[in-house]
Amino acid sequence: MAAKIHWKRCSVRAGAVLFLFVFIALALLVSSGLNDKIGHADVALVLGNKVSPDGEPSPRLKARLDKAVELYREGWFPLILVSGGTGKEGYPEGTAMKRYLVASGIPEAAVVVDDDGVDIWASATHTARLIKERELESVFVISQFYHVPRSRLALSKFGIEPVYTAHASFFEPRDVYSTLRELPAYLKYLFFKTAEEGS
Repeated sequence: MAAKIHWKRCSVRAGAVLFLFVFIALALLVSSGLNDKIGHADVALVLGNKVSPDGEPSPRLKARLDKAVELYREGWFPLILVSGGTGKEGYPEGTAMKRYLVASGIPEAAVVVDDDGVDIWASATHTARLIKERELESVFVISQFYHVPRSRLALSKFGIEPVYTAHASFFEPRDVYSTLRELPAYLKYLFFKTAEEGS
């Protein structure tokens, strides 16, 4: 009986420690994502998101692109890499993003399209390739706040530094779920992802 009580106490303590760890980790992730790190960069990386079948960006994606337009006009970077995949809607996100940026006044020559950026790691891989090809150095990441820490981590795995960041001014209830999902994804990148996977 005593052993059973002891085991229950240990389980409760372990659960409390785990909960505290998760809470602190999530708080750090959110804080890092919301605190923009603004600086002059060689290229901006804008992560993709859902687009409609006719290529219209979702409100979430528009917010990212609008932030990119704002920062480009302020002179923080001269080049924009739009990186995304192709969802079930069937329209390539990178292509849709470039169309939106050009319609917003960004010069077509200032936008590079990556339609194979199926996730953050793929986008980081293609960013590293662009940097090497054009002899660039620094990157400015633009996405939702919960993507920022993992994006910065992924780029650092390729030796890219410095990495500046800004989050899109768009929030919705599903951000809670997205933030919770980011923690295990971040840990996976931290412990198991290497630059060799993108070579």
